[in-house]
Amino acid sequence: MRLLETLGIDLPIIQAPMAGVSSPALAAAVADAGALGSIGVGATDAGGARRMIAAVRERTRRSFNVNVFCHQPAKADRLVEAAWLEHLRPHFERLGAKPPSALKEIYRSFVEDEAMLAAFLADKPRVVSFHFGLPSAERMRALRYAGIVLLASVTSLDEGRAAVDAGAHALVAQGYEAGGHRGVFDADAKDDCIGTIALTRLLARRLEVPVIAAGGIMDGAGIAAALRLGASAAQLGTAFIACPESDADPGYRQALASDAAYHTVMTRAVSGRPARCLSNRFTVLGEGVAAHLIPAYPLAYDAGKALNAAAKAVHESGYGAQWAGQGAPLCRTLPAAELVAALAEECR
Repeated sequence: MRLLETLGIDLPIIQAPMAGVSSPALAAAVADAGALGSIGVGATDAGGARRMIAAVRERTRRSFNVNVFCHQPAKADRLVEAAWLEHLRPHFERLGAKPPSALKEIYRSFVEDEAMLAAFLADKPRVVSFHFGLPSAERMRALRYAGIVLLASVTSLDEGRAAVDAGAHALVAQGYEAGGHRGVFDADAKDDCIGTIALTRLLARRLEVPVIAAGGIMDGAGIAAALRLGASAAQLGTAFIACPESDADPGYRQALASDAAYHTVMTRAVSGRPARCLSNRFTVLGEGVAAHLIPAYPLAYDAGKALNAAAKAVHESGYGAQWAGQGAPLCRTLPAAELVAALAEECR
């Protein structure tokens, strides 16, 4: 109950902030249903973030979460980048296109984005959450002083301790089952691949802040199980992708409803960071490629987005960033408010 009061919500349910998919309409519908809606602004700039925040507020008076990426800025390696583009060239050519001549850092990390920090301090969303790490202590203090609740995604006890020490109000325990990007602070360090059950229990037993379980949870039974493990709430992402309010494109929705949902894989090929994706043409082309041969995030994502754009131009949807967790086969196509109501009833 302490976490629900802090977040300003009625139900122990959080819709994950999936950048590119979690639209203002989705976040608002979830919020009005009593859960915590979220938007991901890591793929836009401060102006875009402010427009998204305003769009949510036009639709609801309830609280919502705004998520940013806190990755370390990419270190360019022109040889690796050129070799990767050559690796992708046959795929571009099959689609009647050419790969980019060079790769750009398409997403700016919150750790160095002064304009994004200023936007949050001006607009004061109820909740701000971090993925891929943490901003500086000064930024954390500024956000807390503004009255903003801070959530940090963690994948291990060490990351959880670091987040608590930095001032996070609550932790999102991201298990290895989760769809989308792994929230590991260091993508090149050894990943113990801890699952949601073990990680949630470990954080709840060892740390004195609320824990939000995330990864593989698709229904009320999963939420109830997470609460029994000591979590104060559960975060669901894949469960909301098929909602009509999400920004998932038709190819993504079709893939989610296909046999690919039973075969999610962890891949770096799409973006340069480990991420769980529906099995598709892009995940196949990354099989067997060593991590050091793929450009850093988000440089590799520049190539990935270009390849996906070339594919979509000829009506091929198999090169998309079709993120999904291991619970994907349990996905339901319901309006967001109906899904939240169903999750709450099932949890009871």
